Amino acid sequence: MLEYNQKVKAPLIELQCFIRNEHCSQSRTRDLLRTYVKITMNSFEGESNMTEKKYLKWYNKIGYGSGDIAGNVVYAFLATFVMIYLTDTAGLNAGIVGTLMMVSKIFDGFTDVIFGSLIDKTKTKLGKARPWMLFPYIGCSIMLAAIFAIPTTWGDVAKYAYFFITYILLNAVFYTANNIAYSALTALITKNGNERVQMGSIRFIFAFGTSLLIQSITVKAVDWCGGGVEGWRNIAIIYAVIGLVVNTISVFSVKELPEEELENENHADEEAAKFSADAYPDFELADKEHRTEDESKKYSLLDAAKLLLANKYYIIICAVYILTQLFSATLSMGIYYMTYILGDEDLLGTFSLAINIPMICGLLITPYLVKKCKGMYKLNLTGYLISTIARGLVVVGGYMQNIPMMLIFTGVAAIAMSPMQGDLNALIAACSDYTYRTTGKRIDGTMYSCSSLGVKIGGGIGTALTGWLLAAGGSVANAAVQPESCINMLHFMYLWLPMILNLVITILLSRLTVEKANENWDKEHNS
Repeated sequence: MLEYNQKVKAPLIELQCFIRNEHCSQSRTRDLLRTYVKITMNSFEGESNMTEKKYLKWYNKIGYGSGDIAGNVVYAFLATFVMIYLTDTAGLNAGIVGTLMMVSKIFDGFTDVIFGSLIDKTKTKLGKARPWMLFPYIGCSIMLAAIFAIPTTWGDVAKYAYFFITYILLNAVFYTANNIAYSALTALITKNGNERVQMGSIRFIFAFGTSLLIQSITVKAVDWCGGGVEGWRNIAIIYAVIGLVVNTISVFSVKELPEEELENENHADEEAAKFSADAYPDFELADKEHRTEDESKKYSLLDAAKLLLANKYYIIICAVYILTQLFSATLSMGIYYMTYILGDEDLLGTFSLAINIPMICGLLITPYLVKKCKGMYKLNLTGYLISTIARGLVVVGGYMQNIPMMLIFTGVAAIAMSPMQGDLNALIAACSDYTYRTTGKRIDGTMYSCSSLGVKIGGGIGTALTGWLLAAGGSVANAAVQPESCINMLHFMYLWLPMILNLVITILLSRLTVEKANENWDKEHNS
């Protein structure tokens, strides 16, 4: 601390002499002092902090990552099984269900931005994001069980209405609030870039592990729980309880950093104000008023939207989010492909293993690969290029009915895609840092909410598209054999669409150079 004070106060005295000679105003003096101290502090920190400060213990990272168990007992369960439950058990039309899901995303879009803004404005003992992660999950649990408990005695119109209302409440209200808050925590509990990547990787390991388990055991678990309507209701209740317990544990496993810790500028301001008050005691009151005025500055939802739209890298990430959700939605229809083309619904678990095990392995080494590649850009781009080629070979295997070939290249595609899955939240944090660098404003909650909006839009479009395509292909509920038109449609949905979507994502990733942009900004402004 002595060394720090010497490095800061020495040039401060030098500046004071200049100010006295130039007869500066009080406000000008204050600004000059602040600026000079900030520069000095940055220089000092650059010399002393050769490595990034660590904020998290291993159990904090594990605890945070486990939150995606809670998220995926909702997301994976719905994405994989809600359509086949509604069509083959509740007897509803796939096209109508898909349309209702799509319409629900309109509401979801509004609430994403609203909850993001609310998180940015929240101040509690738990922090900004954690309360929104904790309490809404109670609603998630209730609505998840309700969706898989559609009264069988009701008419079709009443069933559609019941599903629509419960689906909106789950996705547009409770899950949205929980998931935005969970994602925003990446930027709120650590400033360390490596830790953010590690958290993202651990998070997605839990996510894919949960998805794997749900996709592998649910069909049999429904039978164990009574089968039919009763079985779906019971397994939904079990998943809801598991999610509630794990979500609560995750919330209390981490703590949010104080705002002054998140914003280096704030700390510099405090030191500058302290030194200026020491040098000019009569300036202290004016400086306090100045800081109070700065702290009270708020920006509207429209202002936040403008900040987001001004960040081209964030726009790319949102597009990638949408396309990855479209990709997931097409693969979630695998239960139809396994049942009606490969002739064995149990193969869904096998293909889930081929996706999730390599994905988990890839996520385990993602932090190492990011460090080895000195960033995320080259790693993500190369990975998706490989995955696009691999998905093309899955198409070949599908038409050859060569299941081993399909499984092998499904696994290759999965492990190649895994780095971006692991570092996606870190990329958003980098985008948030870019906005802060260029504008001086932090909008983490709003930024993550709009990312969640991309997830919802992509998932909504994807689910609706699969429903529409199934209906267009002439899918027949509970049929032993589907018509040729449906078979062709299932080939397109499960084989061709994933490859096309991966190709488009690869092109977008070639433009996602946010890390380089941050480095260039720092060089320009710190030189």
